[in-house]
Amino acid sequence: MTPHTYKPLTIGKLRGLQACASLRGTFTCLALDHRQNLRKANPAFVEDAELSRFKLDVTAELAPYATSILLDPEVSAAQAIAAGVLPGDKGFVVAVETTGYSGESTARRGQVIPGWNVEKARRMGASMIKLLVYYHPDSPTAAEAEAFTAQIAAECLKYDLGLMLEPLSYSLTADRLTSDERRYVVVETARRLTSIPGVDLLKAEVPLATDDLDEARLAAACREVSAASVTPWVLLSAAVSFETYQRQIIAACQAGASGIAVGRAVWQEAVHLSGHARREFLRTTGRERLTRLAALCQALAKPFTDFYTAEAPFDWYKTY
Repeated sequence: MTPHTYKPLTIGKLRGLQACASLRGTFTCLALDHRQNLRKANPAFVEDAELSRFKLDVTAELAPYATSILLDPEVSAAQAIAAGVLPGDKGFVVAVETTGYSGESTARRGQVIPGWNVEKARRMGASMIKLLVYYHPDSPTAAEAEAFTAQIAAECLKYDLGLMLEPLSYSLTADRLTSDERRYVVVETARRLTSIPGVDLLKAEVPLATDDLDEARLAAACREVSAASVTPWVLLSAAVSFETYQRQIIAACQAGASGIAVGRAVWQEAVHLSGHARREFLRTTGRERLTRLAALCQALAKPFTDFYTAEAPFDWYKTY
């Protein structure tokens, strides 16, 4: 998609993207919707109260330096609002899917959190929904994952709520995806899933194995993601080191990404801290990291406004 080929967007979805981005139209989303992997990392987080306290600490210290915050409805979204730690001038993205997957590891299935839905997210004031889907274009469950995505996307269209889609790749064998396989899966996933009506922003994995640090290959693979995706895309961090992620961001944004959705690369050391030590780490190292990444996105990322336009005739509300 060239900068002068615009896709029409509804007013509610456009407003959601605007709320989640910088004034220039780039994204630095602070991702905090993790659940099971945090419980595994710190046994104290088995208790909902402790996991919630951690997320609220991170939100309180780092949210002011992001353009938006991604939280889960189970232990952090409503709690962050009630505690007053979610800044009112930041975009608010809420996850809709359960942690983990059902089915075989080589044919994964996702599902919505029981008792939760898109309408409730809209009612609580979310700017966007985030949906994670496990996807491999050659999996026997690929069509099912596409239908699942289309169902949630249709609900987002109904409630005029933006949809951030996060596909996670996996191997169809017991082996880990090679770098070339990962590249194929991530690029083809972008091609197939962003074409689903109602998907507005792709939260993509780095399109190589995380230990593949070949800069030329990374740049070329990121350009392929940009060419395949018909929506803006942001790069997730996937628990790599801050230094590695910083290199990935530069390559992705120079290749056409619109920013990042960053979690553990910024705050992962805080998982094993508590009280004052946790807050101090977030206030210093965490804040410095996020500020640096935000500056990179602001300087290098492609604004989402290069993708979308909206019309607002004076009688728009009559048919809205």
